[in-house]
Amino acid sequence: QVQLVESGGGLVQAGGSLTLSCAASGRTFSSYVMAWFRQAPGKEREFVGGITWSGGTTYADSVRGRFTIARENANNTVYLQMNSLKPEDTAVYLCAARRALINTSPRLYDYWGQGTQVTVSS
Repeated sequence: QVQLVESGGGLVQAGGSLTLSCAASGRTFSSYVMAWFRQAPGKEREFVGGITWSGGTTYADSVRGRFTIARENANNTVYLQMNSLKPEDTAVYLCAARRALINTSPRLYDYWGQGTQVTVSS
């Protein structure tokens, strides 16, 4: 069982930066692939990026070059550094975990946090 808690969301102007954190419980955190998703009102949950246990990353085209995912296995934490934010990045951001490979489908993730709101003003 893994419990995930996100933090760090807020209101930021376009062009600004935010760093989200996802704290995980459990002693086997390092064996999980971690991912960030986002969901805007009226839209489907969207893959943002993922990171393997060893630090390999994958990003959605819409955020590649602006967002960076990192993890600290010793602290059971994964981060999402977001730069050059745009109004279209506004959404609830959720972290998720699964044991297998990074996948862009939210249906394949076993554990989810409650989400943190990110709002980017123009």
